Amino acid sequence: MNARASRRGVRLLLFLLAALLCGNAGYLQAKAALAQVLLERAWQRSAAGATAAKPWPWADTRPVARLRIESLAVDQIVLAGDSGRTLAFGPAWNEASALPGSAGSSVISGHRDTHFSFLKLVNKDDIISVERAGATSRYRVSAMTVIDARDTRIAARSDAGDRLLLVTCYPFDGWTAGGPLRYVVEAVRL
Repeated sequence: MNARASRRGVRLLLFLLAALLCGNAGYLQAKAALAQVLLERAWQRSAAGATAAKPWPWADTRPVARLRIESLAVDQIVLAGDSGRTLAFGPAWNEASALPGSAGSSVISGHRDTHFSFLKLVNKDDIISVERAGATSRYRVSAMTVIDARDTRIAARSDAGDRLLLVTCYPFDGWTAGGPLRYVVEAVRL
C-alpha cells in the first residue's frame, strides 16, 4: 500500500509540475495578447493628439510607431525603450537609434517566442510599413543575418542611410531564453 501511495504522489507531483509549466507559457502568451489590445487603445489616443499616451496608468513606456507587414498579417504597436520590462509587452524601439520612420537607422527588438516570432517567416524583398505621427514609411527587406552579440554590436550607424533593423534572439525554437545569438532583419527605406 505504501508503494502505491508513493506512485500516486509522484504522478500527482508530475501532473502539477506539467500544469505549472503549461500555465506559465499560456500566461506569457495571454499577457502579450492583452498588451497589444491596451497598446492599440493608447495608439489611437496618440493619433487623436494625446501626448505620451500610456497604455495603462503605471506604464513607463508609450507607443511610438505601428509596424506592419501585410504579407504576413503582422500589425503591432512599437513601444519606447527596449528594456526587458517593455519587451514583455511588445516590440520596442532602441532609443539610441533613430525614431522608427524617421531619417537614419532605427532598431526595434522583440521576443522570438511572442511578438517577433514572425521574423522566421520574413523573406528578402518583403515590404515593412512603419506608421508614426500620421505618416507611413515603407522599407524593403534586404538581408536576414544571424550574429553573435558577444562579437558583433548591433548599432544604428549614421552612415548606413535610412534603414530599419528588426532584432530578436536566435534560434527561434531554442529551449532556453536569451543566449548570445541574434537574428537581424535589415530593411532599407523605399
